[in-house]
Formats: sequence, structure tokens, C-alpha cells
Amino acid sequence: MRMIAHPRPLGWKAESIATLRLAGPLALANLLQMLTYAVDVMFIARLGTNELAASSLAISIFAIMLSALSGLMSAVSPIAAAELGARAPALRPIRRTVRMALWLGLGFSVLGILLCTQAEAIMLLTGQQPEIAALGGTYITILMWSILPMVLSMVLRNFVSALGKPFFATAITGLAVVVNTIANYALIFGNLGAPALGLEGAAIATGISTTTVFFAYVLAIRLDAGLHRYHVFGFFWRPDWQRLRELVRIGLPISFTVLAEVGVFSAAAFLMGLFGAAQLAAHTLAIQLVALAFMVPAGVGQAATIRVGYFLGAREPEGIRQAGWSSIFIGTGFMALSATTLLLAPDLLFRLYLDPDDPANAAVIGFALSYTLVCAAFQLFDGLQVVCVGVLRGLQDTRVPMWIAIFSYWVPGFGLAVGLGFFTPLEDLGIWIGLAAGLVSAALMLLYRWHGRERFGLLQSV
Repeated sequence: MRMIAHPRPLGWKAESIATLRLAGPLALANLLQMLTYAVDVMFIARLGTNELAASSLAISIFAIMLSALSGLMSAVSPIAAAELGARAPALRPIRRTVRMALWLGLGFSVLGILLCTQAEAIMLLTGQQPEIAALGGTYITILMWSILPMVLSMVLRNFVSALGKPFFATAITGLAVVVNTIANYALIFGNLGAPALGLEGAAIATGISTTTVFFAYVLAIRLDAGLHRYHVFGFFWRPDWQRLRELVRIGLPISFTVLAEVGVFSAAAFLMGLFGAAQLAAHTLAIQLVALAFMVPAGVGQAATIRVGYFLGAREPEGIRQAGWSSIFIGTGFMALSATTLLLAPDLLFRLYLDPDDPANAAVIGFALSYTLVCAAFQLFDGLQVVCVGVLRGLQDTRVPMWIAIFSYWVPGFGLAVGLGFFTPLEDLGIWIGLAAGLVSAALMLLYRWHGRERFGLLQSV
């Protein structure tokens, strides 16, 4: 993608192509990242229902914390893109942005590790079965050491993507899939001469793969001349308090936005655990399928942040319009295909995790099938809301979208999930219907804000 070479609007066709060139590698990197998690589920599912349920609870806590950190680190993209649009190559401003983001990553990773030490207590406090909580607690106390390399890698990924080189994210995430698969195969079941560590082996495998990813990003930045000239690791001890405040101002609302969505889905996992291990295991499988599909519009949303942010810095309102609407149509178009696949071939997708023909899996598969029907119904809205968040983020509009997300996911979303799940015959299916309501609410409100961006004063700097 030659983002820096095109300071003016490209036209609808050219802008769509530019967005796809940026979004394609990012979406593929997202899918590969989810494949890394899916590999964990595939291996852990073969240990048994209790292990799968325990890992689901642990990942629910881990995902809440990690997603919040991811949102904070993603402030690098709109800031760097705007700097490029205004005065490329903007070596010093971008270097300071990355440096301060790495500072934030180091500090908040410590807080994340401390939170993980209380995971088992949190599980017990929410009424989970003691044996499941014990398994989950052991798993996450090993997994938590992966936080630091994960968070620092997020910063570097945002940097290389904003600089128009997202293929590094794709290649490095692909490497992570390979490393994680081999490590899981070796450490969970005792292959390749390694000890059979079961669930603990899965956590160690994640640590190995995430550390590999971080050093791969460092090496890529060092070897690529275009990236190396920014010297993002130089003078690491020098503070830039103004840039740090800017990152927090933009990133903290992003963090709470992500936290609102991930939190409600994680809370749904805890609600499912109250119905039984089979429902929780089925919920885990359905979430995996939904999350895989979600990674594509998420990549489009990430590309939209960069494209819109670039035209914001260049003070080109027509470029902003083209970049935003192109991304929205691309993201929702893909989710229409995803919804069709979920409706027509759910059994084929479940075979990636469990054998549907095995009578021992009948209950889990039955519950998962009913959940995916709801998933298919809200796919369009799921894609729409994440791309709308991305285009608004490119305008550095993060505070109001945060409140939209908190309201949508926790009032109509979680409220209906609890009401339908525990006070109607829908039970576990009612929880999924509540989740769908939250996504619909967020999508429509965010789209309204993007459509009225000029009326809401989001283009004042243009």
C-alpha cells in the first residue's frame, strides 16, 4: 500500500482497493491470531469437557484484561496515521508515539499479571464449580506471563501497519501459529520427547509462541530500512509526557470500548457455566466460530482507522468520506457471506473441534447448533459495529463510541441475556439473544454517529 504517496482522495474504486490492500493482510493476521487460539481449543478439547470448560473461564478473564490493553495500545494507529497525513514521514513524532506506547505497555502489563493471580478466586466468587475453577486457576497462572510480550507486540504491530507494511503482521502471526501448534502437540500430550503436561502445557505453549512473536517484530523492524529509520527503540528512557497524555486520551476510551464488548461476552461465559459444563463447552465452540468470522471486519476496521486518520491529518474531508464508507461496505459485505456459511454448514465447522458423530459429544454439539443460529442472525451487525468503531477511531473520536458501547452491551445486551436466560424458558439460548440485541444497538448508534460526523463536530480540524 502506497499510503504516503497519495495525499489527496483517490476516488471510490481506488480507495476501496487501497483499503483492501491494507485490510487484507490485517484481516489475515487477525484470522491467524484466532487460529492460534483455535489450536489451543482443538488440543484442549481432547483433554476432556472439564479442561475445555476451565480454559474457557480462564480465557474469559484473560481476554477481558488483554483486550483492554489492546485497545490502549491501538491508539498508536490513528495518531501515527494523522502524523503521516500531515507531514510524512514524521520520523520524530511517530518515534515518540511508539516509545510512549511501549512505556504504557510495560506498566499496564504488570497490572494485568497481578489481576491474573486472582483468577481462581474470581471464578469461585461467580459460583463456578470448584474443580473447574482450580483447573482454570492453574492454567492462567502460567498463561499470565505471556501478557508482556503480547502487549509489546501489539504496539509494534500497530506501528508497522500504520507505516503501510501490514504484511509483517501476517507473516509473524503465521509463524506464531506454527510455533504454537508444535508446542501444544509436544507439551500437552508428551510428544517429541517433551513431558505430558496437559492443560499446563497449553499455557506454556502460548508463552513460547508470544515471546517468539515479539522478537520477530523487533527483528523485522531492524532489518527493514523503511521501518528502521524511525529508530523506535532509540533513547527509550526519554519521556514525552505530552505524547503519553495523548495516547491515554485516545487509547483509554478505546480500551473501555473493547472492554465493554469483550466483557459482556466473557460474562456470558460465566452465565453459561451456571447451566452446566456442556452448555459452557458449546458456548466456547460457538464463540470460536463467531470470533473467526469477526476477525475479517475487525481487520477492515483497523485499516479504516489508518485510512481515515491519514486523511484527517491531510485535512481532506472527501478522502475521509470515501475511506469510511468503503470500509463499511467491505466489512458488512463479508459478514453477509459469513452468516450464510453459519446457516448452511455448521456441522462442517464444528468438525474442526469435535467429532459430531461421537455420541459423547451429542449434547455439546446440540447446544452449539442452537447458538450458531443466533450467531448467523447478528453477523451483519457485528461487522457493521466494528468497522464503524474503526472509522470513528480514525477521526480520533473515541469517547462517545465508548459510551455507546457500554450502554449497548450492558443495558439491552446483558440485561436481556440475564432476563431471557434466567426468567424465561429460553434459558441458555436467551443469553445469546441478549448478546445479539447488544450488537444491533451498538451498530445502529455508531453508524448514526459516523453518518452525522460533520453535524457532531468531528471534522473541526479538517
